[in-house]
Amino acid sequence: MPSSPAKLQDAQTRLPIGEVVRRSGMAASALRFYEEQGLLGSQRSEGGRRHYARGDLRRIAFIRAAQTVGLSLEQIRAAMSQLPDGRTPNAADWQRLSSGWRPVLDQRIAELIQLRDTLSACIGCGCLSLSKCALYNPADAAAKAGPGARYLLGDSAQAVMDGAAKSGRAAKSAAAPVRVRKP
Repeated sequence: MPSSPAKLQDAQTRLPIGEVVRRSGMAASALRFYEEQGLLGSQRSEGGRRHYARGDLRRIAFIRAAQTVGLSLEQIRAAMSQLPDGRTPNAADWQRLSSGWRPVLDQRIAELIQLRDTLSACIGCGCLSLSKCALYNPADAAAKAGPGARYLLGDSAQAVMDGAAKSGRAAKSAAAPVRVRKP
């Protein structure tokens, strides 16, 4: 049975999943997952195999870049939904969408710098205890400031200590004064 010209042309512009895997560097399971998440679409051949549009290679690159920035799949889906008719993002789309991610990147960079600077100082004291550290967290004062990694969330060591001292819950060492280095 001869194929229609439209079907033949469509088949020539689509890539089988193996070719997309080879060209994108993504695992087939990742492509299927992105499809389940609504980030990609495929058509099935008569034999039931997935075929993707050539433009999906750019969509995959877009997804990978957005994940590298640290965006969730939900955020990526929302960004891609802003594209007219679900088309492949072009350079102007990338510029517009990625400019909105700059604050997310700036925040992540600030958190990583703070982690880097605090981590080396904390390990340097030798105690390796986040709950009993005499330098950064005497009497587990950070826990009293709230849940989570308080210093990574933006609390300064001095603010945590001041808050603990005001509440009367900070233990004071009689042997030596506690020196707090600001992260």
